[in-house]
Amino acid sequence: MHDNITLGYYDDHADVFYKNTVNADLGKIQERFLAKLQQRAYILDFGCGSGRDVRYFLERGFRVDAIDGSKELCKLACENTGIEIKNMLFQELEESGVYDGIWACSSILHLPVDELETVMCKMSDALKNNGIIYTSFKYGTFAGERNGRYFTDMTEETFAEFLGRINSLEIEEQWITVDVRPERGEEKWLNLILRKR
Repeated sequence: MHDNITLGYYDDHADVFYKNTVNADLGKIQERFLAKLQQRAYILDFGCGSGRDVRYFLERGFRVDAIDGSKELCKLACENTGIEIKNMLFQELEESGVYDGIWACSSILHLPVDELETVMCKMSDALKNNGIIYTSFKYGTFAGERNGRYFTDMTEETFAEFLGRINSLEIEEQWITVDVRPERGEEKWLNLILRKR
């Protein structure tokens, strides 16, 4: 199971991953997402990793729930944010009409396409009407194991084709960025803001 490979990696490398990501500056992307939400909107951080973005949203007065599949990252994110981080898999999301926005930064890219479709439908269900999703994928057409984790990469074309299967979501914005982490600037990312129809 792909989850086991990826979650095992994050549990085993939680401290290093935390240190490498907790201070990464995603301010421009975070603000682009928040600008589409009302004050005190309810956000789900879907695969929160270090808790970096949870903290950012909380400090700006938003209400935040957060989940991660890695038990070790949940512990570190809890220490970082001061809120409970729920340890669960993406596939276990069952909420309906709860959130104004879902933030899935560099997280659901670890799902194979067939599971990604199921999870995206669950994410759409968890949103209120007209809610938004931010998500990001490494830019490209690769799918498989890389550096001890499973990845599904996307381009504008492959994501548009994929999203054509999910009637409840449409692309509102998409743009490409380079990785903000030191020595990772050659890596490109596809960023998307999706709107629930």
